[in-house]
Amino acid sequence: MKRKLLVVVSVLSLMALGLSQDRGETSARSQERIVREVRHELLMLPYFTVFDSISYRVDGGTVTLMGEVVRPSLKSDAGNSIKHIEGVERVDNQIEVLPPSPMDDGLRLRLYREIYGYPALEKYAMGVQRAIRIIVKNGRVTLEGGVDNETDKNIAGLRANSVPGIFQVTNNLEVSPQK
Repeated sequence: MKRKLLVVVSVLSLMALGLSQDRGETSARSQERIVREVRHELLMLPYFTVFDSISYRVDGGTVTLMGEVVRPSLKSDAGNSIKHIEGVERVDNQIEVLPPSPMDDGLRLRLYREIYGYPALEKYAMGVQRAIRIIVKNGRVTLEGGVDNETDKNIAGLRANSVPGIFQVTNNLEVSPQK
């Protein structure tokens, strides 16, 4: 009798251990799915342009949105677009809305022409995924996003620095590893 009880307890313990490992794997898969869906939803926002930068962090069921946008509606659209994703329990929207400024708007247009009008950098204008993001706040420029090589990063920084009326340029472009 004791032996049967010992066997039953052992089997139940092993089953419980297996279930907890399955839950851990399911949790990791769920987290990866949420990350993919959040990325997709943000890239599909209709007014998301090269003048906006949105990043996110997924921690369990909480999604934290960060970055800078020109339009206040884009901040709320970003938060609302990911609330419906299965597994998202809370959205912490920390996106900063850039202050309206005719001077900054003019700089954005001149920077766009200067960077994307340069033949070596035209390829980054093809889509939102690999775009060079131009963030302008009070005459200070930050370049965000990714480029294929160090040369493109340097060219973009030089082109941005050549635009008159800019107080400072910060080049945060990331170089993708070569495949």
